[in-house]
Amino acid sequence: MTKLHTCKSCGKVAKDLGHLCDPVEIKKAFICEDCGESSMDAKHICKPKLGKLKYTCKGCGRLAVSSDNLCNPKKI
Repeated sequence: MTKLHTCKSCGKVAKDLGHLCDPVEIKKAFICEDCGESSMDAKHICKPKLGKLKYTCKGCGRLAVSSDNLCNPKKI
């Protein structure tokens, strides 16, 4: 069985961890560090996390808490 991983920041799915900026194994539920909710959706956004978002990617418009999770970050 092939293990797949998803990026907690952008939701991209890949077999190789090196292709993701913040990988988590898909078989394991994503546990939100802010609200504690369990989800298989890597793009889970809750009110506590929404308040922490400080950066956007100039290239694709993704939002992130940390600038190192984006390829071309800009502070918002």
